[in-house]
Amino acid sequence: MAKVILHPIGKPVEEVMDRNTYAENLERMETLQTVLFERREELRLGWGQKYVDRVHAKGKLTTWERIELLKDEETEVFPINTFVNYGLTFGEPPRTSPSAGVITAFVRVHGRLTVVIANDNTVASGSWWPMTPEKIERAQEVALRLRVPVIYLVDCSGLFLPEQSKTFPGKTGAGYIFKMNSLLSANGVPQIAGVLGDCIAGGGYMPIISDKLFMTEQAYMVIAGAALVKGGKSQKITSLDIGGPNIHVHLSNCADERVPDDPTMMRRIRQEVAKLPSGAADYYRHCYSPSDPLFSPGEINGLLPADHRVVYDVKQIIARLVDSSLFWELMPHSGEEMITGVARINGLYVGIITNNQQLTPNPEQKERSRPGGILYREGIAKISQFSRACNSDGIPIIWLQDISGFDIGLEAEKHGLLGYGSNLLYTNSTNTVPMITVLLRKASGAGYYAMTGRPYEPIVQFSTPVTRLAVMEGRTLSIGAFRTKLDDNFQITTKDKEERAQIEAGMQAVEDRIEADMDPYKSARQMDTDEIVALPELRNYLMTLVEMCYQSYGYRRVKNPRIWSMHDLNVLTDFTGR
Repeated sequence: MAKVILHPIGKPVEEVMDRNTYAENLERMETLQTVLFERREELRLGWGQKYVDRVHAKGKLTTWERIELLKDEETEVFPINTFVNYGLTFGEPPRTSPSAGVITAFVRVHGRLTVVIANDNTVASGSWWPMTPEKIERAQEVALRLRVPVIYLVDCSGLFLPEQSKTFPGKTGAGYIFKMNSLLSANGVPQIAGVLGDCIAGGGYMPIISDKLFMTEQAYMVIAGAALVKGGKSQKITSLDIGGPNIHVHLSNCADERVPDDPTMMRRIRQEVAKLPSGAADYYRHCYSPSDPLFSPGEINGLLPADHRVVYDVKQIIARLVDSSLFWELMPHSGEEMITGVARINGLYVGIITNNQQLTPNPEQKERSRPGGILYREGIAKISQFSRACNSDGIPIIWLQDISGFDIGLEAEKHGLLGYGSNLLYTNSTNTVPMITVLLRKASGAGYYAMTGRPYEPIVQFSTPVTRLAVMEGRTLSIGAFRTKLDDNFQITTKDKEERAQIEAGMQAVEDRIEADMDPYKSARQMDTDEIVALPELRNYLMTLVEMCYQSYGYRRVKNPRIWSMHDLNVLTDFTGR
């Protein structure tokens, strides 16, 4: 029988870098982290205290207060897509839509991890803005792929009508939410809905398709609200009269139960979640208990340089993310620009694939080294094979990206990098095992795709406060844009001072625009990434996601570690004894 043997990894900070460098890195990263926390808090307040007071005056709780009652005590809530629509305004007069007016988060309820989708009733009474449907659908997608229960807290006055053309008609517009409801139901994923206020028009389908539907005494579900009924049928009637609990619990049978208020609703939803299976994560731990790393995750702030050009040892990052700082590295002597291996996070096995930033040997020119953070032939083949082995064995994969892209030039083409890269893209496109992507710093060009960037549908993609997501760096792109004006050394060729000034200004404008595009908040605003996380938070987010990967059972293959193909891969690539 083969046994999984994990080995110690990592060193104390003082053995990795000098004290001044660590302190400089730490100061820079903590400054960026402070900005992240301040912006999160700003978004959490919705439209501000005035609207919180308005919600309370109606005898209701705010959405965050509801979530606090819903979750298990002393547990953390893990939001995703917090920064959707960040910095944008809509309509006249211009209005913001903090977090697109909906909270989506991973929440532990009676020990089970759930996906919560909750309209923010402090933002235009929970209206749907541009990107609100896409944000809801993304959370539903996570739940569907991991078979994790979904809880809807509905308090929504319908589409924000001045922007309905951006919300209503498209393929992933509001109507796609209800298709996702149906797919979740068809795949046996539990859905529990609580209607705690407005639920108008198409929004009514979302709770109806759920397995269990509660309504508070203030809640109503209607195809058209009172205003439209008054206009269309000249009837003086309230929305509560049209579709309140009296109608839908006792007459139409569209709802299951009525409850007096928000706190009671949260208790009833918790009681329903408690009836579900307890989850398989502990079973798949194989008698291992979760354990902290030997080194604090908080140290990553000082170990990861904010400057994307500075080299670091990524194994020190891994050592601060995985249980007991233990790691089984596979194929260490091939494709050394990539690191592949197995560890436990939250007591559960994961595969880890990451870029080695340090200089590595050139297999064809032993006397020369190659820069890290680039995909060469050997590394591509290595991570493609490792990715397939993880998929075969049912091991979730964590991709830690810090990549400049693929190797380029004559040798790269002679080595067939296009073919090897296509093989890797095919592998990651057809994998069925859950994959989680973390963009540590650089996420550039086709390398971003090859390492399971967002278009390759990881379960979740995280960014950090220093993530730079783009085809290429701003300076490189500006050179490409003005290539006809430059010589072989990329110097401006013209002798005309006025023309030279125009070219310099044009190149700088391109560089500045690309640099602005690489802001992680812009990526998060348009859902090119799922969440910006502070580096010390990364382990807790990963612990939650990995447990979600193992919580449900019977829908994907998870091999006993004794029969992993990973053991065969290790034997066939272990050249240390030869």
